[in-house]
Amino acid sequence: MDGWNTFFFFFFTALRAAVLIQKWYRQYVARTEMRRRYTWHIFQSIEYSGEQAQIKLYNFLGYLMDNFTPSSNERNLISHIFRDHEVCQDAEWERYFCYKNIQVPEIYSGPHLCFPVTAEQAAGLVEAFRNKKQLHSRYVLQLLLETWRLLRMLPNISRISTCHSKEITICGDLHGQLEDLLLIFYKNGMPSLEKPYVFNGDFVDRGKDSIEILIILFAFLLVYPTEVHLNRGNHEDHIINLRYGFTKEVLTKYKMHGKRILKLLQKIFSWLPLATVIDQKVLILHGGISDTTDLGLLVKVDRHNYVSALRPPKKKFQSSSRTSIDSNAEDWGHHGLFQRRASFTCPKNLGSRGNFLNRSLQDFSDRIKVGKEDELQVCQQGAELFQAGVDPVEKGGDSSFDPVVSDSAKEEWKQILDLLWSDPMSQDGCIPNELRGGGCYWGPDVTEDFLGRHNLQLIIRSHECKQDGYEFCHNRKVLTLFSASNYYDVGSNRGAYVKLGPNLVPYVVQYQASSMTRELTVRQSVGKTERSALKVLREQLFSHKSDLICAFKRLDGENTGLVSLNDWASAVESVMRLGLPWRMLRSQLATGKAADGLINYHEWFNELAIKGANADHIDQGLLETLYRHRSTVETIFRIVDTDNSGFITMEDFRQTWKLLSVYLKMEITEDAISDLAVTIDSNQDGSIDIEEFMEAFRLTDKKSRLERGRSMFMATATDLSALEGDPNV
Repeated sequence: MDGWNTFFFFFFTALRAAVLIQKWYRQYVARTEMRRRYTWHIFQSIEYSGEQAQIKLYNFLGYLMDNFTPSSNERNLISHIFRDHEVCQDAEWERYFCYKNIQVPEIYSGPHLCFPVTAEQAAGLVEAFRNKKQLHSRYVLQLLLETWRLLRMLPNISRISTCHSKEITICGDLHGQLEDLLLIFYKNGMPSLEKPYVFNGDFVDRGKDSIEILIILFAFLLVYPTEVHLNRGNHEDHIINLRYGFTKEVLTKYKMHGKRILKLLQKIFSWLPLATVIDQKVLILHGGISDTTDLGLLVKVDRHNYVSALRPPKKKFQSSSRTSIDSNAEDWGHHGLFQRRASFTCPKNLGSRGNFLNRSLQDFSDRIKVGKEDELQVCQQGAELFQAGVDPVEKGGDSSFDPVVSDSAKEEWKQILDLLWSDPMSQDGCIPNELRGGGCYWGPDVTEDFLGRHNLQLIIRSHECKQDGYEFCHNRKVLTLFSASNYYDVGSNRGAYVKLGPNLVPYVVQYQASSMTRELTVRQSVGKTERSALKVLREQLFSHKSDLICAFKRLDGENTGLVSLNDWASAVESVMRLGLPWRMLRSQLATGKAADGLINYHEWFNELAIKGANADHIDQGLLETLYRHRSTVETIFRIVDTDNSGFITMEDFRQTWKLLSVYLKMEITEDAISDLAVTIDSNQDGSIDIEEFMEAFRLTDKKSRLERGRSMFMATATDLSALEGDPNV
């Protein structure tokens, strides 16, 4: 009997231990999943807010172009980025991009190209870039010219078939991450007659090897024009490239001829096809669709007119020389249809600025309208000329001058914008994509209707980073594909590509390009990504310091400098609007805590400071604003740096800050600008080094726990259950 008692004792002890281990493991898995989820949320929120900020900035600059006189200093600073429809014919552009006067020195040890490019040469480029070689600018320009000539012969929507091969491989965003492309070629094989590929846009930006990726893809496109297909993404846009690194990368790697290379790439990006259809059943496009997307219309548009998809094209007219001129041209000043503001000397005239800064991109297509009297004036002038039998061009007028975008052009623009910028959502309907600032969110009902109207069965799109590299939605009729692994940080996500055979059933292949990632455990990987996300989040919190302190003071009626945990979390969410579990994040974000459990918010912010040379005498509010908008500041600096030297003059520096003062809705005094200039121009040479300026203001964390590896979720099962039941999570 004692033996049975002993047996049951050990049995139930083991059973209790197993139950406890299982309970602990479930809690561990739940905590890990919560950490992954909110780490992801932090990264994605910051990414989308950056895109929205870039669109708002471009809208603001476009507003200036449309409403300021051509002679104003501010307009002169930015006008060059709006010259989308230059007067030159293709033959003239080819002379401008000519490579023949560029000599390749004997000491050059990189890859050489002969044209037409062969498969062996394309493979040689892959190997050369794997070994960190750089292609000479002569070959780059020649390769880009050949690519431009080929793309001009391609349709807007490429149509391919699986009957000529066993499988077609589709790749999503690469974003300058050459390691991912090399791994795809290693696992799947390089493009060939038997191995066709579709690359679904966003080849550039963020990563450090965007130009190498383009060169490889263009080389294989030239070798296999019917087997390699490239769709345009929203980052194949020179305005986006200013913010996200591609412009800087090209100018750094090709200091002598970088400007010509970038200009030619603008042309190439505008000629990239918009979509690909496989076997008339599978549609591949970068962003998505809306409830008005019409493939019949997209087939007919002049896609090259949309050098940037962020700005609707202006209506063109003919000058006396019969040369096509954009309606943004200086000739606007002769028509008197608009009273244009002279300069920023009276910024209060921009009364509508506060409104348009918060509106989505679609709202800006009609931001400039002609009044009824102006319309009558234009009609009367046209009628008088017609009755007199006078050619408007000969009379010095415009044959079709109309500064307002035509309805057809506006519809075309919206179609392309939706195609490049949209994201799917779980609920039915179609709404503006306010997070990104462009495109829309579309629901399952829109997908069903679109597929039915066009007799399709599947949409493959990219544009969104997914933790597993892919994700099905809308009853598995929409597949999101993302090929840049470790996108936010090492271990943050897998990459994936899809193989599609004659049965048109997607076969997904996942991978991690970083060897470091493969060596990490799940816990280490999540922890590393989490620490990076928290660092980014702390930077965002500091950049909203003034707003947060105001929110805290409203809850701190006696001005003690202390708030409860609940009040702290409520105030932070009211300012940041990120939907994060702030109570649980508090231990990692706010270390300043009083003995009674209250949070000392002044002490919290004292842990964070901008550390820059001689920055103590600069207004702290200006420093905070600079830090919050540092990407926007750098973007404007690079726009102003028209010769791409990396330097801007002191006068341009002052004009830049006048632009920013209006854009940021704040007063920046001449003294404050001078203090900034003195701080940065340490060698007193009268010019501002852009790189030095951006490096001068960095956030330092005096008491951060981020590097100690502590989890931001030290929660109990009860806490996790409460979170999972919270509709705001």
